[in-house]
Amino acid sequence: MSIPRRNLLIGVGGAVVTGLAGGGIGYAVGRDDGPAGPATDNAAAPAGDPKYRSRPDLRTLPDVTITTAANGTVAGSVFLTPASGTGLWGPLIVDEKGSPVWFRKVPDPATVAIDLKAQTYRGKPVLTWWEGTIGGTGGQGVGQGEFVIADQSYREITRVRAAGTEQADQHDLVITPRNTALFWVYDPIPYDLSPVGGPADGVLHDGVIQEIDIATGRKVFEWRASDHVGLDESYAPLPEGESAHLPYDYFHANSVGLAADGAIIASARHTWTAYKIDRGSGDIVWRIGGKKSDLQVDERTKFSWQHDFRQRRDGSYGLFDNGAGVTKERDHSRGLVFRVDEAARRTTFVAEYLHPERLSAPTQGSFRELADGGSFVGWGQMPHFTEHNADGSVRLAGHLPLDNQSYRAYKAEWAGAPADQPALGLRIDGGNVIVSASWNGATRVTKWRARWGTQPGALQAGTVEEPRSGFETTLTISGTPEYVVAEALDASGKVLGATSAVPVRV
Repeated sequence: MSIPRRNLLIGVGGAVVTGLAGGGIGYAVGRDDGPAGPATDNAAAPAGDPKYRSRPDLRTLPDVTITTAANGTVAGSVFLTPASGTGLWGPLIVDEKGSPVWFRKVPDPATVAIDLKAQTYRGKPVLTWWEGTIGGTGGQGVGQGEFVIADQSYREITRVRAAGTEQADQHDLVITPRNTALFWVYDPIPYDLSPVGGPADGVLHDGVIQEIDIATGRKVFEWRASDHVGLDESYAPLPEGESAHLPYDYFHANSVGLAADGAIIASARHTWTAYKIDRGSGDIVWRIGGKKSDLQVDERTKFSWQHDFRQRRDGSYGLFDNGAGVTKERDHSRGLVFRVDEAARRTTFVAEYLHPERLSAPTQGSFRELADGGSFVGWGQMPHFTEHNADGSVRLAGHLPLDNQSYRAYKAEWAGAPADQPALGLRIDGGNVIVSASWNGATRVTKWRARWGTQPGALQAGTVEEPRSGFETTLTISGTPEYVVAEALDASGKVLGATSAVPVRV
């Protein structure tokens, strides 16, 4: 394969690597023992050593630190959406050692990616995440954007958008067994706020559940909080003074899903309430928590400012109890499990899951059951994640840089097979060629092989192999051959993909 001149950079005083944003081929030619030629095609060389020589575009990708090494964990990778000041925002998958598996930068004009997770659509594994912009009043995040659904090759299948003129909020997307999408819309509507001390000509941020047929975009269900939940149920303060006419976020929905019986279950942070909603009539079956709980909530189950309400496989329910928000109700946040007795109209505490450092997360967070009965917690504003045994003990812990955050964190098995080629970086060190190879999103690679020779079609001069070691693997070639190619191998030695042959220029 010929090498397009625009994709080849020659480094000055160090390695320079090109890497296509989508994870395509990276080329690098440079040296650590003396200067090479000038950069070509007016492409500026990045300053300093890149984090990954095969992918210098990922220079500011935040590191994930593992503080408790995996011990008895379930199989899977960790799904994050780091938010930091670097500007490199996007969905990120890492392995249990914290090494990146896959990353995609959010494309312009969107500014944020939120809630990356593995789901099933039309019987096949997919990735979903939200892209858009986030604003809001009183420090509360309200999203305007759309959801992306991508296949196992990371190719976009479709985008899920809200029906009508509104845009989808970032807080949740659930693909149902009938291939519809459940999500929230924050709809600002004119509203008389005088009963709670606000202006009669005020504005309310209504929480709207939409269910959309993914294939057609047709709306099949809609539910409005303002039709069922009163202003007097909110714990959120009204906007005041010059902000009095900004939308009052009285409800602040942050999760939606399905119960085992097909009913919709939802969480609203500002009412401290979890809801069960009849999918046919839209009537509220029960409220748990808050000022108007329909069930008696036992003392150890009481929660506040919560996120991520789900039903678990044994019929119990779980949520992330922030315990902090506009006010602080608990010293630390927790993953909470409780049972619901609908006949007796009461809850019973089952278990709680704590971070070893007793973290308090005023915003965001997630809590999910794992296949073996353990649980996985994303600590939201505190950029940590933990995997727990069923008894609550921690068997994996890690975090993003402490100036980051990830709205949620999940763990799931994922098999990715990128449609593009691996990336390759080269540098010369002490008369040898150092090969850096990576393949963004490939999950079956167990070994890398470098081959070299005198011509792109004659690479029989020698080979070297190394086990895959994190996102990028380094191989050393003795001497300075004319051309090098890197090949990704699976456990049986089969070639899964290869870079183009890249010339080594001294």
